[in-house]
Amino acid sequence: QVALVESGGGLVQAGGSLRLSCAASGRTFSMYAMAWFRQAPGKEREVVAAIIWSGGSTYYADSVKGRFTISRDNAKNTVYLQMNSLKPEDTAVYYCAASYGNNREIISALNYDYWGQGTQVTVSS
Repeated sequence: QVALVESGGGLVQAGGSLRLSCAASGRTFSMYAMAWFRQAPGKEREVVAAIIWSGGSTYYADSVKGRFTISRDNAKNTVYLQMNSLKPEDTAVYYCAASYGNNREIISALNYDYWGQGTQVTVSS
């Protein structure tokens, strides 16, 4: 089993920054990828950014490119999401997720095996 614990959400004004963290514990040695998803009220869950654990390759949704950065600390089994230049449309519950299937499509929520509890990010205008 794997447990994912998120932290770092909150309320920020437009143009501000937040850093989300997600610490994984349990069976972490064979993890393939981790990602951040978000879900706003009335909308479907969407991928924000993803990272291949061993190689470090990353993916970003077009809506966050140039503003968000995903990174990892292998020693701490932790993934981060640095969010800069935040916009009101970034308001959502942010979830981290872990995938254990090699070579899976990392932008699909269906390919993630474990999920965190979610952390609220609210950006005021």
